[in-house]
Amino acid sequence: MSQPTERLAGLIDRGGYAAVLFDLDGVLTETATVHAAAWQQMFDEFLRSWADEHGEPFVPFDLARDYPEHLDGKPRYDGVRAFLASRSITLPEGTPDDPPDVRTVDGLGNRKNELVQHLLETGSVTPYPGSVRFVRHVRDLGLRTAVVSSSKNCAAVLAAAGIAEHFDARVDGWDVEEGGIPGKPAPDTFLEGARRLGVAPDRSVVFEDALAGVQAGRAGGFGLVVGVDRAHQAEQLRQHGADVVVEDLEELMPA
Repeated sequence: MSQPTERLAGLIDRGGYAAVLFDLDGVLTETATVHAAAWQQMFDEFLRSWADEHGEPFVPFDLARDYPEHLDGKPRYDGVRAFLASRSITLPEGTPDDPPDVRTVDGLGNRKNELVQHLLETGSVTPYPGSVRFVRHVRDLGLRTAVVSSSKNCAAVLAAAGIAEHFDARVDGWDVEEGGIPGKPAPDTFLEGARRLGVAPDRSVVFEDALAGVQAGRAGGFGLVVGVDRAHQAEQLRQHGADVVVEDLEELMPA
């Protein structure tokens, strides 16, 4: 356990909160592994081609380091920019309509999404059982619930996982793009989720597994930020703003 279970059991019940906001990938569903695999395949394809063209050694995408540092929890195009900057590579921005074979920031992001769609179509989306039980518990308490995700696939994933009906509001990648809402680590998506629920941030709880996500929750002034440690990075989650860290949401259920 990331913290002693007896200190966490019933924490949300006792806190006087009115709303709970959940990230999707890695908190509610296991699709974080799907996104990570798609990022790795897309960037390795690009990096190999780039290295060949520039006479440089091929340095593959490092899933253990590059994904959490530059991509996890961020809007897709922001993640592309952050990773390319880490490799000192500059590409044209392009437009969201760029085909996935165009070498632009948006083109690479669209190639990644193409790979995600393929992986989702060929596999199943599994929610974490402890997360489902916890969501049902907080709804039984009368708390409002929302999903706040950087993914444009959020609605499809919730439906595929069979848990869409458990949430009163959703803020996703389409809202980020169409509404011009800054993505995580900015707090704006979580603030928009709280606004849609009609609950003040200081009476709301944020659940996040990404470093950028806990940063967003802390920056938004939320009453409690819970880091969900799916990637063995409990200390980093605390350093980025998590008040408490759990390995599974069921640790917060009353004893």
